[in-house]
Amino acid sequence: MLFSGNWMFLLLLLKYQLSLSLANEPMCSKFAYEEQLLEKMIRQEIKVETMQNDIKKTQEAVSNTLEEIKKTGEEVSQTLKSLQNNFTEVLERITLEKEKNEEILRNTIDELRNYFTIDMDKGIKMFIETLKKPSVAFFAHNVVDLKLDRTDKIIIFTTAMTNEGSEYDTSTGIFTAPVGGLYQFIINYCTPVNKHSPLALVLSGNVIARSSNYDEDGHTCSSFSAVIRVKSEVKVWVKCLDGRSEYALQEGDWKMSSFSGILVK
Repeated sequence: MLFSGNWMFLLLLLKYQLSLSLANEPMCSKFAYEEQLLEKMIRQEIKVETMQNDIKKTQEAVSNTLEEIKKTGEEVSQTLKSLQNNFTEVLERITLEKEKNEEILRNTIDELRNYFTIDMDKGIKMFIETLKKPSVAFFAHNVVDLKLDRTDKIIIFTTAMTNEGSEYDTSTGIFTAPVGGLYQFIINYCTPVNKHSPLALVLSGNVIARSSNYDEDGHTCSSFSAVIRVKSEVKVWVKCLDGRSEYALQEGDWKMSSFSGILVK
């Protein structure tokens, strides 16, 4: 650009000198033509310089635009990368949650399966045990010796209407448990008028239930019972708790003493 400026200055100077030397020349002379040609060249040079300036400005504008586009592209790329990372993290978190939930579900199903399996096994074992246990029950009555004149005297019920397992002895009045389990025993007894009848249920020599009956105006009947766990081969009986000559039991058409027991489970 500096060279172009100098060249223009020389042209202008040359034009001025030509103007002085040819001031008296006619307008249509050769010099006038050259002067017009020079002016045209100068104007073309100015236009070229202006175009160069415009091109330079355009290049600068394009360069700035490209820089902005590049910057914007980098920002977009960074945003996409961030979104990709976030999406990856979310996907990984969802996958972990899914795996965790699936594990919880599997554990729950396993626990339920184990629970039902154990419960079913327990039920089957209980059923088998029930099948293995014999049917044990007895019901005896008809007391022949009605006197309660001796303490600890065993009350013998001589007739056994029911004796599942054949473990009640009608000759001794003693029941022997064939298997261990939960048993229920019931004693029914009747007392003459103005008499006492103190009785007790005995398990291996230990009193586990007792009762006494008395009425001075008439004959009465009463009962007592017990539910107790009994071991195998343990003996159970009814005895006189306090023996005296005036104490007694009573049997008759409307009165009957009895002793019964059953294996509950």
